[in-house]
Amino acid sequence: MIILGIDPGIANTGYGIVQSNASRVQPLHFGNIQTSSKTVSEKRLKKIYDTVTELIAQFDVESVVLEDVFFNKNVSSAFSVGEVKGIVKLAAVNIGTPVATYTPLQVKQSVVGYGKATKIQVQRMVQALLKLKELPQPDHAADALAVAICHARSHKMIQLRQKYEK
Repeated sequence: MIILGIDPGIANTGYGIVQSNASRVQPLHFGNIQTSSKTVSEKRLKKIYDTVTELIAQFDVESVVLEDVFFNKNVSSAFSVGEVKGIVKLAAVNIGTPVATYTPLQVKQSVVGYGKATKIQVQRMVQALLKLKELPQPDHAADALAVAICHARSHKMIQLRQKYEK
């Protein structure tokens, strides 16, 4: 299964594409979609939408997963991230690709084994799990890879449960 993980943000949307086979998860591509604060939000969202659509098509993505980020104080950031999440979901559904979301706690527990892991702990574990020579950069891409790994592991557990419930 080819999974596109997304760490949504209006200025920086991290993405990570992995291939999951049995017990192995391999990196295919990762990076960051940057938009300028000097650009109107509609054009920023279009750039993210177009890039996500291209990635889904180019890598024949079978599942898109998002980190479900929570905001306590900065309401305007929450709205911007919500818009990005919406256009990522729209890009996926327009191509017929299913979407899943995971909380930061779920991602950290799945990848590091500890729900309060630090960003650097997540980056190091992503590096180790994907056998990368260096820490995945930028950190938005590392977060996107982490959510993709989380989905690969969760998807396997769901399949195993379904197999044994039959």
